[in-house]
Amino acid sequence: MSQQREHWSSSFGFVLAATGSAVGLGNLWKFPYITWENDGGAFVLVYLVCIAAVGMPIMLAELLIGRKTQKSAVAAMREAVGPAWGLVGAWGVLTGFVILSYYVVIAGWSLRYFAMTAGWTISGLPAEFDLGADFAAFALSGGKQVGLAAVFMAVTIGIVRSGVNHGIERTARVLLPVLFVILLLLLFSALSLEGSAEALAFMFHMDFSSLRLESVLEALGHAFFTLSLGMGAMIVFGSYLSKRDSVVKAGAIIVILDTMIALMATAIMFSVIFSVPGMREQVGASPVGMLFISLPELFYTTVPFGNLLAPLFYLLVGFAALTSTIALLEVVASYLIDEHGVERTKAAIISGACIFAITIMASLSLGAVDGFSTFEVFDGKQGVFANLDHFASNWQLPIGGFLITLAAGWVMTREATEAELREGGVPGWYSYGAWRFFIRYVAPVAVGAIIVAVIAFGVDFS
Repeated sequence: MSQQREHWSSSFGFVLAATGSAVGLGNLWKFPYITWENDGGAFVLVYLVCIAAVGMPIMLAELLIGRKTQKSAVAAMREAVGPAWGLVGAWGVLTGFVILSYYVVIAGWSLRYFAMTAGWTISGLPAEFDLGADFAAFALSGGKQVGLAAVFMAVTIGIVRSGVNHGIERTARVLLPVLFVILLLLLFSALSLEGSAEALAFMFHMDFSSLRLESVLEALGHAFFTLSLGMGAMIVFGSYLSKRDSVVKAGAIIVILDTMIALMATAIMFSVIFSVPGMREQVGASPVGMLFISLPELFYTTVPFGNLLAPLFYLLVGFAALTSTIALLEVVASYLIDEHGVERTKAAIISGACIFAITIMASLSLGAVDGFSTFEVFDGKQGVFANLDHFASNWQLPIGGFLITLAAGWVMTREATEAELREGGVPGWYSYGAWRFFIRYVAPVAVGAIIVAVIAFGVDFS
């Protein structure tokens, strides 16, 4: 017997949940890093153009497919596009499975650093504490890696098993406002640093002479990845959306909020970089080093009110990661619920347990176990973790996104997509013709360029 489908209690609840899905470590971690690597300014502008021209059209395509069918990824693609297209939905489910298997490892780190900085806030930063050596030892500790990932996965399973309204939406209604408040506190503190003006100038000064083709590809790739596109998450979330709600309005708000958070996080990071001597050299070495080695100490030595903001920052990282892990698990669990009639609690537990089996290998591949740490499928990628990340970022997400642009732009009829986008009302700026142009011509070419860059030129988006 089919289970009665839940819906978001309101459009606001959906927007918070979907924004939470999109907001993750990529906003707080990767975007500031790639903006720094690509000299800010012109790169930021190109990124914003890519968000509008590629991210937004694909976002609406995924939402309309989910809302139209009221089914999760596999069944939605099969019903909206055609029987064979169910394989595209299955590809999305596999993508969610793979990403969550390693993403939860990094998410677990936020728990450790929140506890560590909370302790320092109470007792003070230990004298001569070597954060670099500490992080290296932490990465090599298989027990800590697996244990923290297990805690994070257990919390994620607990939320997903509670359902759309009482689990996912209720959590988003709490976490997203708290996330915004913490981010604003960090931003106000960062902007009081002496290097903040230089940081903002670096972010928004348009010097196109430094813009390279690789920079455009990087902006395009991140604009696509940051919105959780190409893995069926927005199809699934859209399937819980009522016909009374506007896909266009909700999609636009999600894109705007996600972009705002990325820019705020970048302003915070750059203000620190431009205010602390020697930080410019450190940040180029590794985004991990910036987030988990350099920043913890800086909160207690440089950032105003840093002793209070440090644990709040890692709480922010944890919340951002959790809203993403929830969406990733929901993609897999909803497949079992819709396709195989598995009860939600069982679906969440089964999905989480199967994914965690791979998580254990990813956790131990950071140096704890030689076999997992030296595992190599892709040239230059050492370890289960690195290979999973490479596969998802360079192959799974772009291929899934490319096929969705073809499905919505070229296979589904104009009447079907236009009617679904207009259902629930549209804002005054909306133009179906513009969306159809971008989803048929601009988005496929752009995402196709990502795939070509990976195959022909070895570009790495992981």
